[in-house]
Amino acid sequence: MYSAIAKNKRNTILIMAFFVGLIGAMGWAVSYFMGNSSIAVVVVIVAAVYALIQYFAAGKLAVAMTGAHEIQKADNPRLYRTVENLAITTGMPMPKVYIIDDPAPNAFATGRDPQHAVVGATTGLLEIMDDRELTAVMAHELGHVQNYDIRVSTIAFGLVSAIGLLSDIVLRMFFFSGGNRNSNNNVHPVVLIIGVVVIILAPIIAAIVQMAVSRQREYLADATGALTTRDSEGLASALAKLGQYGRPMKRESTSTANLFLSNPLQPGFFTKLFSSHPPLEDRIKRLTKNSGTF
Repeated sequence: MYSAIAKNKRNTILIMAFFVGLIGAMGWAVSYFMGNSSIAVVVVIVAAVYALIQYFAAGKLAVAMTGAHEIQKADNPRLYRTVENLAITTGMPMPKVYIIDDPAPNAFATGRDPQHAVVGATTGLLEIMDDRELTAVMAHELGHVQNYDIRVSTIAFGLVSAIGLLSDIVLRMFFFSGGNRNSNNNVHPVVLIIGVVVIILAPIIAAIVQMAVSRQREYLADATGALTTRDSEGLASALAKLGQYGRPMKRESTSTANLFLSNPLQPGFFTKLFSSHPPLEDRIKRLTKNSGTF
């Protein structure tokens, strides 16, 4: 498990390097088109500052986007005590606990590290899960915190948002301002086409990388939660219920989908293609297959 945590910290650096390279490519395309090399530097600096702000603010932003509200023990003793007992078991700081008023059964974790972690569940999840299953679900969410998945997800969320924002701004510059017309005549059409393609594809590539990382993190959190509770069957049962009673959440957002226990979005072709979660059947199969090792 310690190797997984170390790997997640390395992945954080690799993800940041990849996204910075992608942003640099966008900056190069703009600089070449506009005939001003300093634009690339400005683009990278602005994106880095934006990502840094997101790193510290993404947790609060994600919570706000889901409509979750913080609770204390008196507000929902069952959920709060479940999280509290798991935090004691794992030796982690007690995270803030939130509830989302939504009949769709789901749970989430966010924040940038265990000292600034947030975990929560929907009212729908609390209604259908028994105590054993609720413990398994919240152990999964605390697994994301233990493994620093929340940091990886937060940084990826910030950088993907930065790339999407930059792509939108740059495309508007290309098609509406026309750029530096004195330099446009010197731009080779092939180079111009490549630059535009890079800018259009950048958000898509960034989203695919983010979702691929998120899918692997779900498998690891399943394993971590099962190790914490020594009860892989409890989590498998909870995931089976999600498959049976699952539905899209009222506040759907692709930006925060990777924070949840299961995919909260309306099912569809593109949703499956860019899914932030592996199929529930695969996760249940892995838990069942490895039940003797936890």
